[in-house]
Amino acid sequence: MKIYYSPSHEYIKVDGNIGYIGISDYAQHALGNVVYVDMPEVGDDIEAGEDFGAIESVKAASDLIAPVSGAVVEINEHLIDNPRLVNENAMENWIIKIEMTDPSQLEELLDEEAYKELCEKEKH
Repeated sequence: MKIYYSPSHEYIKVDGNIGYIGISDYAQHALGNVVYVDMPEVGDDIEAGEDFGAIESVKAASDLIAPVSGAVVEINEHLIDNPRLVNENAMENWIIKIEMTDPSQLEELLDEEAYKELCEKEKH
């Protein structure tokens, strides 16, 4: 599975036309202890660059921004009862699973190397 990142710290793991969207490890560290994840409904359409939910920690709340457009085919139900799973392993505990409507939007996103550079710049 190939992973892409958005400048707003969401990732999308791509498997064919399916994308698993969550927040990066960098983002979960910045947020601290996650206490709530607001997710869309299955069947909702999300648009690249627009928010599809929110994630709240003891420190802050942050909108979740869609890296690409698509239809929500599944939400991670485990996060409803245990949002801290995001802190335990952000890259494995995706938030939503979508069917992408325009996979070419992936070309606008960052690869792992470019994302690491972005995080380094933000730290300074």
